[in-house]
Amino acid sequence: MKQIPLGSTGLSVSEYCLGTMTWGTQNTEREGHGQIALALEHGVNFWDTAEMYPTNPVSAETIGGTESIIGNWFAENGGRDKVVLATKVTGEGHPHVRDGAPITGASLRAGVEASLKRLQTDYIDLFQLHWPNRGSYHFRKIWGYAPSTTPATEVFADMTELLQVADKLVAEGKIRAIGLSNETVWGAANWLRLAQSLGLPRMATVQNEYSLLCRQFDSDWAEFAAMENMPLLAYSPLAAGLLSGKYAGDVIPDGTRRACSPDLGGRITPQVFEAVAAYLGIAARHGLDPNQMAISFVRNRPYPVIPIIGASSLEQLKTNIGAVDLTLSQEVMQEIAETRRAFPQPY
Repeated sequence: MKQIPLGSTGLSVSEYCLGTMTWGTQNTEREGHGQIALALEHGVNFWDTAEMYPTNPVSAETIGGTESIIGNWFAENGGRDKVVLATKVTGEGHPHVRDGAPITGASLRAGVEASLKRLQTDYIDLFQLHWPNRGSYHFRKIWGYAPSTTPATEVFADMTELLQVADKLVAEGKIRAIGLSNETVWGAANWLRLAQSLGLPRMATVQNEYSLLCRQFDSDWAEFAAMENMPLLAYSPLAAGLLSGKYAGDVIPDGTRRACSPDLGGRITPQVFEAVAAYLGIAARHGLDPNQMAISFVRNRPYPVIPIIGASSLEQLKTNIGAVDLTLSQEVMQEIAETRRAFPQPY
């Protein structure tokens, strides 16, 4: 597993990131710790979590549960200095966290302090805003998306407040870098503009959804990420498991994410299984594991990107990590391009 720069942070991370959002619902603490051990064994030292994890479902009772599982690992095994740890503060509108209040300077600080306690660590390497206060087109909201009507001056004032608090948290040694998630290019551009003009911390990364089935990043965002050296931390590179083929035929196997969320957060549509079948066909024709084909595709985009690989079993995680050794042929890439044109946005 190669170590690569995390944008302009000065941090080096594994080229895959370990996702953790199933730990505490689909996975027990023991299973989560087993995944940590396997990831470390294969050189995956970059982990991503969030205060609202675990998911599937998110509930008031489980908020912070995944961070606590990670914290217990550090307490039992040590090795915090060998890991680059990312987490997130929950955005506006989630009823189970701060009654849906927006992210403010005060809640940003409170979120950091609470995460530090649960994670049983003195610092967080990358602290991300889970989604912007003004909303965005992510989480299948693209179909009815309308830009925020909040005046730009108010948005910039909120951004400045958060950057000022982040600056203090960096100075205190509580976070090392700050990042975005579920953002737009306009938002990211203005975060960087304000940071530069005011001498405040620069947003280092963006965590948006990206997979063979969800390629909204491949236009303006692609240019922005490349030119500004803002890596994409690509979540759901397997489209919530759809690209593995386990739901082919519209089935819902026991113990899977779909058993908890039948529509996979809006990803189940009349056209999605035809698109999935086409990608599974490419993998079959070329003797490839479909998970590994999908993850390798994401990792090798023409802009900085790190796939976040999650799993609900050790076998799944081992398969996903194994994608690091796969290079897709020109023939496979051409078939992927043709399939994308046939199914440009299946959900």
